[in-house]
Amino acid sequence: MSDVQTIVDLDLAERFPEAVTPDTRKGYEGYIVKPENLLEVVRFLRDEQGYDYLSSVTGVDYFPEHMEVVYHLYKTTGGPGLVIKTQTPRDNAVVPSLVPLYPGADFQEREAWDLLGIRFEGHPDLRRILMWEGFDGHPLRKDWREPYFEEESKPFKSRWPDGHVSRREDTHPFHKNVDYPAGFDPETWVPDADAALYASLARFTQPSNGDGLASDTLVVNLGPQHPSTHGVFRAVVALEGETIRALKPVMGYLHRNHEKIGERNTFLQNMPFTDRLDYLSSMSNNFGYALAVEKLMGIKPPERAEYLRVIMAELTRISNHIFAIGMFLNDLGAYFTPSLYAIHERELILDIFEAVSGSRMMCNYFRFGGVARDLPEGIYEKIDRLVNDRLPRKIDELEQYLVHNEIVRSRSEGVGVLTAEQAIAYSAAGPVLRASGVPYDVRRADPYSIYDRFDFDVAVRYHGDIYDRFLIRVDEIRQSLRILHQALRDMPEGPIQEGKPQYQVRVPAGEAYGRVEGPKGELGFYVVSTGKPNPWRYHVRAPSFINLTPMEAMCLGNKIADVVAVLGSIDIVLGETDR
Repeated sequence: MSDVQTIVDLDLAERFPEAVTPDTRKGYEGYIVKPENLLEVVRFLRDEQGYDYLSSVTGVDYFPEHMEVVYHLYKTTGGPGLVIKTQTPRDNAVVPSLVPLYPGADFQEREAWDLLGIRFEGHPDLRRILMWEGFDGHPLRKDWREPYFEEESKPFKSRWPDGHVSRREDTHPFHKNVDYPAGFDPETWVPDADAALYASLARFTQPSNGDGLASDTLVVNLGPQHPSTHGVFRAVVALEGETIRALKPVMGYLHRNHEKIGERNTFLQNMPFTDRLDYLSSMSNNFGYALAVEKLMGIKPPERAEYLRVIMAELTRISNHIFAIGMFLNDLGAYFTPSLYAIHERELILDIFEAVSGSRMMCNYFRFGGVARDLPEGIYEKIDRLVNDRLPRKIDELEQYLVHNEIVRSRSEGVGVLTAEQAIAYSAAGPVLRASGVPYDVRRADPYSIYDRFDFDVAVRYHGDIYDRFLIRVDEIRQSLRILHQALRDMPEGPIQEGKPQYQVRVPAGEAYGRVEGPKGELGFYVVSTGKPNPWRYHVRAPSFINLTPMEAMCLGNKIADVVAVLGSIDIVLGETDR
């Protein structure tokens, strides 16, 4: 146990002797807090111990015994995290909401309610967030069964050839995948979800605009069929004239229950599934998941593999940020010239990914204990030329064209402001957090892999507006190039995999949280193992999802035209948002 956690343990034991107990289950960590004491314990940790950043909130169904809510707390000044848990009966799963203490718990608690049926007492707007309001049940519960259910874990025995052929549709209880409740008429049904959504918009009264004229409130839906919502995202906006008075993000249109699939896959089968989250940053997705499972397995990759991982992760960061800048400019109305300029440089990085992994987007390159294969002949030289010659010149050009562009500055300076205090409270991560003046980067605050060996600066800006969220990505590209220069210079020869290639792994029982500083912020994988080939719990801390929590705060008081620019500055990918 770290010194930090030892101090906390002594303080908690002294302050809350009847409320807090260490988690003594083999392979587990952290502290179990009684639900009725959760708020006072967490307030103590935030206000007196300095754990001001709530990174992750998720639930676990320990069927048939109880439900558990798991919180990962950190200090924005850096250092290891603290794991807090609370347990509740399955048949009446209720715990206090942490939204009054950490507004960043908002969407995460709604997700746990939606998928696991854990009710958070005191939550200001506890509605489903990924499933539609008419969905039957909570699909991450272990006793929930979908219409096409075959078996609990893969590989399904029914998939093996046994001489019998049948169509699953023939045994489907609902035939067309619809089971209407008794007396339900789809022709006259009014969606409860929209009624609840509109009712949740902040109320305001504005009887006059100052000239004696009445001013009406107008509710506008932006998306999900909108070219600038980056996929199938919807923002419900309450307007006074063109001024935003309330905004509610609506997601879930792309949800496929990635985590349910992950709990039926074997541990190794999940690696290519992580590629489908932020499909612009698949190498970073591989990285976080590999770290979580390696913690449980107690293995460490060889030196060369660690360098290859860092090289691929930093190339991914550059690729993501170049693309994000291009699409942001497109959102501002710059059409396709800057976008195509950025996309061209990204394509050169994808050439490298294709050479090492066989794919340009779904790379599936990392393995537990290393990487799948070494660099093919000539690729080291190609990376070297790209990192030390072409990309620095192209970023200089991009900065020259755009940083002082009059239109970019007029549309983004002072717009969509998120203060440092708000960014921390809302659990924002990555460029969104650092553009608000919080120099928090997991690579520095809680180093993983070999990041502690590299000389680089944590990029930070201090205005918290759209313009700074654009600039911070340019800054981070330059820092990634610094890391890549050092990694290419120092990478040793040697093996790329610990032990033999793996086709099946046995992961010891316990829990682990693996987190990386992905291009969009902290990407975390919380994994619980029971010692079987499949994870009991597999949860993704998705930065695209959580970074949308402060979107309303960024938009209030701005104009309707600014919503698209704010969304572009957050940089979301719906595959990761909805999972």
